[in-house]
Amino acid sequence: MKVLKIFTFLSSLWLLFACADRVENATELNRPAPVYPDYTEVTIPKNIAPLNFLLRDSAEEVAVTLDGNTAVTREGNKVQFDLDGWHDFLRAHAGHQVKVKVYAKHRGEWFGYPTFHWTIANDTIDPCLTYRLIEPDYEVWNHLQIQQRNLTNFETCQLVDYQLEENRCMNCHEFSNRDPQLSMVYVRGKGGGAILNDHGRLSKLDIKAATPIDSMVSSSVYYGFSPSGRYIVFSTNIIIPAFHARANKRLEVYDKKSDVYVADLKSHEIILSPLLADTTKLETFPTFSPDGRSIYYCVANSSGLASKNLHGLQYSLVRIGFDEKAGRIGSRVDTLVNASHNDGSQKLSVCHPRVSPDGRYLLYTVAYYGTFPIWHPEADLQMMDLRTGHIDTLAVVNSAKSDTYHSWSSNSRWFVFASKRDDGLYGKPYFCYVDRQGHAHKPFVLPQQDPQLYDMNLKSFNIPELGRGPLPFDAVDVQRAMKQEAVGFQLKRQ
Repeated sequence: MKVLKIFTFLSSLWLLFACADRVENATELNRPAPVYPDYTEVTIPKNIAPLNFLLRDSAEEVAVTLDGNTAVTREGNKVQFDLDGWHDFLRAHAGHQVKVKVYAKHRGEWFGYPTFHWTIANDTIDPCLTYRLIEPDYEVWNHLQIQQRNLTNFETCQLVDYQLEENRCMNCHEFSNRDPQLSMVYVRGKGGGAILNDHGRLSKLDIKAATPIDSMVSSSVYYGFSPSGRYIVFSTNIIIPAFHARANKRLEVYDKKSDVYVADLKSHEIILSPLLADTTKLETFPTFSPDGRSIYYCVANSSGLASKNLHGLQYSLVRIGFDEKAGRIGSRVDTLVNASHNDGSQKLSVCHPRVSPDGRYLLYTVAYYGTFPIWHPEADLQMMDLRTGHIDTLAVVNSAKSDTYHSWSSNSRWFVFASKRDDGLYGKPYFCYVDRQGHAHKPFVLPQQDPQLYDMNLKSFNIPELGRGPLPFDAVDVQRAMKQEAVGFQLKRQ
């Protein structure tokens, strides 16, 4: 067996060197390499899976050199790197920029495309990505799954599967500090509930106060953990889907009612503050700061619902204090981005605030109006420096299509977001590097073992969440947990 391996290795070396000899005399082209996905001039983490790609031409054979050394040569137009060799390459070049040269053979003659570069950051990215696979349709869903992908290779596992959950809707998977040992996912429909993962032990929660109160319009919808993991801050929403009358618009989704609460997962109490459950306002998308001292959320005046085209429904970005030791919500709301004077012609309606783990940056989505940006092509990401108040419009990150639903890596150097930049329909996870000077770099899409997958895939990668490791459960465990009696909560007024 050892002799066979050595022979195979020597044969591979001969093939690479033979190819190198051939491409040395390649005819140089002056147009960029038609690489898909677009992996040109990107910064990547030193632990990412291979950036396999397609060459969008009719090549009979392709070859790729990295810093002048042949890395791939194969028939057809697919470039697929060896996994072990790829990671050896990343380790050897971490912290450096690498020249990438692509060659294509047409009718027996080699052609070389202009060189582009990969910058390999010394900063790793959290190794796991959780996302929901869903058709990009309108008011229905079918065959939903929540998967987790190992970002260092191409392994995936099913966390929740429609076949085991009677095709229920499932959403809002969330980690506490990106820790796989404490997380939550919501399975909706009859008998549904929030499935809490506590070190692999699953329980079903009905996060709605048992004491009837008119303002609690639903169970938890959007939520986030406190740093200790004891509390979650969550919104309750009555969500209305509606079609536009104009042919160039698709679906609009908006909240008819929404409020924000805090739930104590230890005492099973829900903490109510009138500042977060104001009947004249719509509060949503809450998240804790990394130190647990603040709750960030979005708020709009409910009077905006009076507008038939919803352009008057615009959300500001606000913050309120929280005492994690006492489990008490603060008494003052501070406005960070004020949308009250926006006439709908500017991108000042805010949603999905997320604070970087180091507490430095606040990442959020802006659109002209509303709170459901995946059908808003103008939706963009912005990043606020919480020390200076400076807002970066992230021109290098955003596209002409919807860019939203984002989460941070544990070291605050990377974030992932969902983008529809390819065709305006299918969302895909893109990763962006934020260097130590706070500058964002050109994003790149989640690598796939078969680079043709995105051409064939008919589902969106929705709500991507980074995690520090694999979750300690699978879809069968969730199915069992769904059969449990749900743990209820009692109301606690401040």
